[in-house]
Amino acid sequence: MEVLHISRTELNHKITELRRLRRLADEIAAEIESITDAVKQEMTMQGADMLAGDDWKAAWKPVQSAWFDSRAFKAAMPDLYQRFTRSTETRRFTLA
Repeated sequence: MEVLHISRTELNHKITELRRLRRLADEIAAEIESITDAVKQEMTMQGADMLAGDDWKAAWKPVQSAWFDSRAFKAAMPDLYQRFTRSTETRRFTLA
């Protein structure tokens, strides 16, 4: 497999575009959250856990979930915790 290198100018353009797109994604995520909150508020005011319109249905219902508290388990049984802990390595991309 051939490795292609891009120029510093091209890399600067790509990073600039990446930053612009991330800002745009943040703005879109904030707008999505704002609209979602408005719909939830309306559902709360109506006392409804489901609303429907012409071509949509929105549901906001309680969901039960259970999860394993590994922090408490580690504090209570550190030897057993260590026996069943696996290490993995990943790579994280950050941009500052």
